[in-house]
Amino acid sequence: MLEAQGVTVRFGGLTAVDSVSASFAAGELVGIIGPNGAGKTTFFNAISGVQPPTDGRLLCQGHDLTGRRPHRYAARGVARTFQTPRVFGDMTVLDNIAFGLKFAGRRPRKYIFWGEEKDVPWALRDATSILQLIGLSEQARLPASAITPSQQRLLEIGMALATRPRLLLLDEVAAGLTEAEIEDMARLIGRLRDELDLTVIWIEHAVTTLLRHVERVIVLHQGKKIADDTPANVVRNPEVIEAYLGDEMAEPEASEVAA
Repeated sequence: MLEAQGVTVRFGGLTAVDSVSASFAAGELVGIIGPNGAGKTTFFNAISGVQPPTDGRLLCQGHDLTGRRPHRYAARGVARTFQTPRVFGDMTVLDNIAFGLKFAGRRPRKYIFWGEEKDVPWALRDATSILQLIGLSEQARLPASAITPSQQRLLEIGMALATRPRLLLLDEVAAGLTEAEIEDMARLIGRLRDELDLTVIWIEHAVTTLLRHVERVIVLHQGKKIADDTPANVVRNPEVIEAYLGDEMAEPEASEVAA
């Protein structure tokens, strides 16, 4: 679905991402973790077209998108969220989703049986069904600025889904949420992957939650990839423990993930 080949991003003399290679297969749920300043968001920016890489190549379903603008990635089925939700506060929740549909060039239509968009899941056919999918139907007529921060995070995910992606990039969607909200978010992400047949790449600082829900984990440290393995193996990796997990995860939590 997506392949990063030796991706490097430099800002002057600073190397934020240092020759990172990674492949993401269709249907995978992959987590990316690492300490602050590890290059996680910069890597996300590179693989979504927000930040052109200094070196390396980016292939999406075999198409070379290196250096292309974000809308080219969107056209190939790549959608993303940001650490701070980017919603249109003066527009209703419903209209925010409708904007996503229009931005993708796929306006809602009336359907007879499967209609013209037979490859689009029913849950993504229109704004109303997307709101139902993410649990914001009751907030549909409210201004986006009037809903809670956790609901704004859900709304941004809904806007991304409105572009009918094949690959969804989630950047710290659990930030600022309570423990219960984080678990709800993790379950939603898993359900979206399963029901919509998505590939999901998820950056998160809520490490223990992420490790319980993803199938594979990439660990970045000082811009370099230091691990790419199952959660059970990652929590036992000495280099990862020294660089990150030793400070972020207590021993009982690590044992729970490994189990």
